[in-house]
Amino acid sequence: MEGLVSSRVIPIQVSSRRHYSAFLPTFSLHLRKRLNKGQVWMMKHPKSLDSIAASIQPLEASTSGHFDNKQPSKEVLELWRTADAVCFDVDSTVCVDEGIDELAEFCGAGKAVAEWTARAMGGSVPFEEALSARLSLFKPTLSQVQDYLEKRPPRISPGIEELVKKLKSRNTDVYLISGGFRQMINPVASILGIPQENIFANQLLFGSSGEFMGFDANEPTSRSGGKATAVQQIRKVKGYKALVMIGDGATDLEARKPGGADLFICYAGVQLREPVAAKANWLVFNFTDLINALE
Repeated sequence: MEGLVSSRVIPIQVSSRRHYSAFLPTFSLHLRKRLNKGQVWMMKHPKSLDSIAASIQPLEASTSGHFDNKQPSKEVLELWRTADAVCFDVDSTVCVDEGIDELAEFCGAGKAVAEWTARAMGGSVPFEEALSARLSLFKPTLSQVQDYLEKRPPRISPGIEELVKKLKSRNTDVYLISGGFRQMINPVASILGIPQENIFANQLLFGSSGEFMGFDANEPTSRSGGKATAVQQIRKVKGYKALVMIGDGATDLEARKPGGADLFICYAGVQLREPVAAKANWLVFNFTDLINALE
């Protein structure tokens, strides 16, 4: 997920088809006590088993010929093959959508949020400010979020299920790290068989009547540099020897730092962000390349 830094962005053409997952979504409602009584957050999965796997035709030949990191070095390949943990961004990486924009559109405020995002791209905006400003434009209620989850199954990127399955078969731990909302990421995690404790994301907060109350500012991913912080926390607690971050944006690239990710792989199958792609250790346009490299 990205879009709050000034950069050239090249969208990749996307079409979709229905896909059925073997993982059963579940429902759960969690209450969290807060200073202001009545605030609740919800983790909800859609009733349908449907997810949508996107069929993407990357414009690689016409948009990416000048990058010299499309072929990994021996050192990068070795790190990828020996990693004991892989962290994925969600929006425009695991999924083909930007979650907050999709929710805003569903709630009837897609244009307003898109316009604000376009203005934000003109300069550097702290993530927490951008998140708060976008949400204030449509203030989704609990019932709207529930309705969205019922009617809009996740649209996952082609090959991601196979890649996650391959990593797990190699005893590699998989995490989802996102500036999006846990309520919308939980169904994705169910499809991919990723445990709840391996999700780092934001929380929408609702009042006792389901009214929008904001978001949980205690989540590391709710502020600038949050993904890097989350990766560092994971590594410190788990003691991984080699950790890889995969994503499309600058906030994902930030995770490659001392104590964080050893390797950053830029996935440009949905959005090609040239400044980010240029700094990646490895630039890929489909997950098949990563799967084949594990063989």
